[in-house]
Amino acid sequence: MTDDHQTLALLLFCAFVAATLAITTWVSRNRRGSAEEFYAGGRLFSPMENGFAIAGDYMSAASFLGISGLIALYGYDGMLYSVGFLVAWLVVLLLVAELVRNCGRFTLADVVAARMRERPVRIAAGTSSVTVSVLYLVAQMVGAGSLVALLLGGSSEAARSWTVIGVGALMVIYVSLGGMRATTWIQIVKAVLLMAGTVALTVLVLVRFHGDFNQLLLSAAERSGHGADFLSPGLRYGGDWTARFDFISLGLALVLGTAGLPHILSRFYTVPTARAARRSVVWSIGLIGSFYLMTIVLGFGAAAVVGTDEVRASNAAGNTAVPLLALDLGGGAGSTGGTVLFAIVAAVAFATILAVVAGITLASSASVAHDLYASLRRRHAKQYSEVAVARFAAAGIGAVAIGLGLLARDLNVAFLVGLAFAVAASANLPVLLYSLFWRNFTTRGAVWSVYGGLIPAVLLVLLSPVVSGSPEALFPGVDFQLFPLQNPGLVSIPLGFLAGWAGTALSPEPPDEARHAETEVRSLTGAGAV
Repeated sequence: MTDDHQTLALLLFCAFVAATLAITTWVSRNRRGSAEEFYAGGRLFSPMENGFAIAGDYMSAASFLGISGLIALYGYDGMLYSVGFLVAWLVVLLLVAELVRNCGRFTLADVVAARMRERPVRIAAGTSSVTVSVLYLVAQMVGAGSLVALLLGGSSEAARSWTVIGVGALMVIYVSLGGMRATTWIQIVKAVLLMAGTVALTVLVLVRFHGDFNQLLLSAAERSGHGADFLSPGLRYGGDWTARFDFISLGLALVLGTAGLPHILSRFYTVPTARAARRSVVWSIGLIGSFYLMTIVLGFGAAAVVGTDEVRASNAAGNTAVPLLALDLGGGAGSTGGTVLFAIVAAVAFATILAVVAGITLASSASVAHDLYASLRRRHAKQYSEVAVARFAAAGIGAVAIGLGLLARDLNVAFLVGLAFAVAASANLPVLLYSLFWRNFTTRGAVWSVYGGLIPAVLLVLLSPVVSGSPEALFPGVDFQLFPLQNPGLVSIPLGFLAGWAGTALSPEPPDEARHAETEVRSLTGAGAV
């Protein structure tokens, strides 16, 4: 890329960083320092504000960069990510949002612990939440590295690594100083910027093809090198039965995983009532739905305008398809329009990454402090010490995410998020649904459900082609692959539900009927909710 691209994109990025740091500083001067303020922003956000923040939290680098890249590379099969991410919100709206807001205070563990013995449940749920959050953070770090590699012409691995470190440092600053309130406003600003940028690119793509979407698809198929197969199922997931099972596994993970993501669940606690939580999801569905429809246009647009081979040559995983599309739509390399549009898209993508990592880091640090630390040191933990632990935890989690992000820098960001969704659907969703809807559920069932989904999901990922045994793996030089699927959801999600049932069936303690009745009334009516 030219010096003009670099300079303008970096200036816009620096302007966003300066604005978000100003928001964080302003919020930190006006906060009360309580746990409720740090974790939930004082529960003062309106449904519209929270809906924009949820959309900002959910529309990550995986969506903006990864999904469009997968569509540009694999056509119809890449589009399945867009469908899965969108359909998942119906599960959240119908089964989770209102009930979670009524039953919990700050984290997923609050919902489960409402009717169980707290210590073992909080330790299990806290461990699972941190694992999911770190996996999700890695995807954002990889997205940041890919952008910088493109911005600097792909020649500077050192600059790529330092960018990942810089993003990690910024997210720790956002969370440590501003807590939920600063994080929420950063996500709102980012959602507005991302929607504006996506709408502009979508309009430009459609204008290029005179509003003829059919011509867009035909051009994408022609330039993809695959012809009509590009617009049909099977290019990525139809080669053999292993690929087909991988597709089913991915679909399950995407549709069920959203309802178990800690940073999404924590957003429901930032509004004053359960009705506001439900209305927040309605706002977010409108924004997220329109966004994912536009990613389909951008993905096929990148294949048609830039070409699949050029996208793959820039980044093998397709993470740079949208910036390359913006460059071409603006007039091409060296043109003023191309330079400006590329810089804007790169800056919006950076903003996307920063806002999402702030939300995930806050949710995971809350799990460490509110669930793990407070459970292990219940007698000595106080509110101010819990918040202090959360700030230290943010730094530790940031360091782990940076290290893993540097290791996984050549994988597609949407694919990495698919793994995080699989772990969330395996470990968090079963225990959440059992706690809300099964009268006979016990503490042992809750603990077994979490570990029975978490351990197989992580183990199967480690033994899958993602880590070893293939040229695209994290460690291509070794082969300890035993599990054939790239996404473990098809096996690990049923295991999570089965483990919860088995733990309850084999539990020596009877279910607490009174606490279940209390939780049921509270979840459905909001009576006694915080």
